[in-house]
Amino acid sequence: MLNVKPPEQCRFDQVSLGEVMLRLDPGDGRVRTARSFTVWEGGGEYNVARGLRRCFGLRTAVVTAFARNDVGYLLEDLILQGGVDTSLIYWAPYDGIGRAARNGLNFTERGYGVRGALGVSDRANTAASQLKPGDIDWESLFSQGVRWFHTGGIFAALGETTAPLIIEALKAAKKHGTVTS
Repeated sequence: MLNVKPPEQCRFDQVSLGEVMLRLDPGDGRVRTARSFTVWEGGGEYNVARGLRRCFGLRTAVVTAFARNDVGYLLEDLILQGGVDTSLIYWAPYDGIGRAARNGLNFTERGYGVRGALGVSDRANTAASQLKPGDIDWESLFSQGVRWFHTGGIFAALGETTAPLIIEALKAAKKHGTVTS
C-alpha cells in the first residue's frame, strides 16, 4: 500500500522532472513538405503533470529548464495554459544563437492506418539536458510538501548530469516522504 501524504499538508499533489519541448505538428501533412505547423508543448514527464491537472484538477508543477529567449517564453506560456505551475523552471542564459543552451524541438506526424506516428526530435545542447545537481533547491520544494514526484528514463540519459540530478531529487523526495515514480 502506498503511503501518500494528505493533500492539505502539501503545496503540490504532483511534480514532474523532465524536458519540455516545443512540439510542431504538420496536421495531416508530412514534416518534410509542411509549410505550417500547429505548436504544442510536450514531454513524457510533463504530460503526466498536465494530464493530472486538466483531468483531475490536481495541483501540479514541472521542473525543467529553458533557454531565456522567446521560444522558452512560448513554452512557459503553453505550460501556464495547461494549468501547470511554472515556478520551478530553471532559466538558462541565452547566447543569441543557441550554442550554450537552447530549447528542444519535436516534429511529430500523425499516424494513419498501420503507419504509426513519426517523430523527429531536435534536442542537442538543450537547457534541460544541462541541468545538474545543485541547480534546483529540492530541499525547499519537498519541505513544502509534494505528494508524488515523477521523472523518466529518457530524461536520465539526456546529458551527463541529468542522471545525478534525478538521484539528488529522488533522495530529497524520499527524505520528505514523497512517493516517487
